[in-house]
Amino acid sequence: MCWICDHPEATDEDYLERLRQIVRSHGWAVQYIESDRTPFAYTVGLHDCGLPELLVSGVSPDRARRLLSTAARAALRGESFTPGRHTALRAGPLVEVVEVEHPDVHLAWALNHGGPGVRALQLVWADERGRWPWAPRFADGRVRQPVLGVRAPRRRRQNA
Repeated sequence: MCWICDHPEATDEDYLERLRQIVRSHGWAVQYIESDRTPFAYTVGLHDCGLPELLVSGVSPDRARRLLSTAARAALRGESFTPGRHTALRAGPLVEVVEVEHPDVHLAWALNHGGPGVRALQLVWADERGRWPWAPRFADGRVRQPVLGVRAPRRRRQNA
């Protein structure tokens, strides 16, 4: 269950304060958005360090937390997530970095925390056969992974 579901009496400001506490203690928080269409998750707090927030879609809450935390740690160590670059995440899939066109539409809590200048990068993941969501037979049709921006020209691969 989610914190908001477990605290029905809480206000949006109460939840934002909870996110701020997590960001203060861990450097970032992961916000998961459940949806009938496609769930997604994003970081809150990387903007405080001058970095774009990170987003992933089409995965479970646990997988989203692992992928985003791995990538957030790498970004805070100085590793660059550049649009168009393929990056092999530690203990995770190969991802392509895509600039999110409208963070204001998808990252409400990150904007509530960091203000209107928040940028975001989507970590678009390849399926277990190395197929991307724009390829035929991605995940054998079992999973949807919307891409929330325009793909940049491909750059060379790096490991994170």
